[in-house]
Amino acid sequence: MGVGMWRGQMDVAPGWRVFAPPLPGFNGRPLIEERTIDAYARDVLTTLDAEGIDRAVFCGLSMGGYVTFGILRQAAHRVAGLILADTRTSSDTAERNAARRTSIELARRVGPSAIADEMIPVILGPTTHARRPHVAATVRALIESQSGETIAAAIEAMINRPDSAATIAGVTVPTTIIVGDEDTITTPADAEQMHRAIHGSTLVRIPATGHMSNLEAPEEFNAALRQSLRNDFRL
Repeated sequence: MGVGMWRGQMDVAPGWRVFAPPLPGFNGRPLIEERTIDAYARDVLTTLDAEGIDRAVFCGLSMGGYVTFGILRQAAHRVAGLILADTRTSSDTAERNAARRTSIELARRVGPSAIADEMIPVILGPTTHARRPHVAATVRALIESQSGETIAAAIEAMINRPDSAATIAGVTVPTTIIVGDEDTITTPADAEQMHRAIHGSTLVRIPATGHMSNLEAPEEFNAALRQSLRNDFRL
């Protein structure tokens, strides 16, 4: 969805440099030929090099979590800490990948508005739909601001992603795991599995919130971010 989805988090940590690099294709960036999560991870590392950032606390939500796992595979020494939100380590089932391929065709044939129609009922929790309808409008605008091919490329990368259970098994840096209680895509059970796998990690469950926890419950999400930085990095 691009860097716009993180607008509510950019000022959450006074004294810290908060940087939200867009992935290839997003926010007008050119696409890259290789459509894999690890290629996106390499792009993030290259962007950090250009910005003079050697180590960072990486925060990834949903696909951003998958990209963070890719960074761990390639350059774990550059990871000072982790915030993993509404994501999971497992790769997709054959059924889920078939649905993703249908979404790729829809993105190319119809465009981002069709993907918004498909995704919004699922990625937002029922409480958000009932009580915070403005969030759906925000998410629609974020999706429709990207090109159909950018969305198709991102979905293709998710189809091809590896299982990352072994990747997180060796994590020793401070880690906070955040999940919406109403997330049916990357569920609280997925979050609890990561919590058990990463020794010393903190698990934060946000009530009445679906898959887009930072947009659906920004105050609670930001409080979890600040608490993590305060406890682990002396914010």
